[in-house]
Amino acid sequence: MYVPKEATQKKRGLLGNLSELAFLLLIVFLIRTFGFGLYQVPTGSMETTMLVGERFFADKFSYLVRKPARNEIIAFNDATYDYSNNSLMYLFQQYVWGPANWTKRVIGIPGDTVRGVIEDGKAVVYVNGNKLDEPYINKYPLIRVAKTDSPNTRLLGEATTVKSYDPAVPFDKQPFYRIDPARVLLGQDAAPILTWPSDVRYFNEGRRYLAQRDGRNYYNGTDEFNIELGENQYWCMGDNRLGSYDSRAFGPVSGKLIHARIIFRIWSIDSDDSWVILDLLKHPIDFWSRIRFGRFFQLIS
Repeated sequence: MYVPKEATQKKRGLLGNLSELAFLLLIVFLIRTFGFGLYQVPTGSMETTMLVGERFFADKFSYLVRKPARNEIIAFNDATYDYSNNSLMYLFQQYVWGPANWTKRVIGIPGDTVRGVIEDGKAVVYVNGNKLDEPYINKYPLIRVAKTDSPNTRLLGEATTVKSYDPAVPFDKQPFYRIDPARVLLGQDAAPILTWPSDVRYFNEGRRYLAQRDGRNYYNGTDEFNIELGENQYWCMGDNRLGSYDSRAFGPVSGKLIHARIIFRIWSIDSDDSWVILDLLKHPIDFWSRIRFGRFFQLIS
């Protein structure tokens, strides 16, 4: 059977292009998996160090040659995810598709004893018997805001969120998030409902965390805990202590789940959309007023 030379060349050219594309995708996958990553902040657990809607550059390579250190802000896979016992499926979940990425600060590393206590009505953390000085903790109160304009929502407190709020600044001049005063939940005194940084989390935000106790180790989602970290275990907490779901609730994070160190803020916009372009298409005019230009291109620590 005769096959024209031109057809053979086209076939070889197509196969060559596909192989080059596959090789390029492999290189991109390896770089994104083991070199660096781009991350978006979906929650307020790290306020005001990191705000919802910000994008960050993360270094993955360093943790291939060393372990995470105290005070580093890390990205890790959901510590509560139901991981497969099958090694191949586990690798797929880790590097391709599966658990969400979480971001917290490393408070304790393997071998540390981390203790949370209440002193003079304030939550305090000790590591190896030394009281931590934590300048990164959110210094602003949290204000509760309804997600919709429904009067019932505002009255009952359902479908709400909390945001960092500066009481010394008007609503239209807030430094972190735009806050619609019509959606702010009010207390019996008609004043906004605020949770202050000095408040203590005795009751885990209404969630029913499973209390864990093993000898001297215990945690239950509140500010009182004690944990002796074992091999490859890390104690991780959010800077926004009153609005963070962290090791106080789910316990130590396994080092095999940690995959990056967050080091650089690329840009910042007050938006919940995963893709900035979608937000721009939906709100082409309003979009520009929500960009936080003062938080572009910054190292974080």
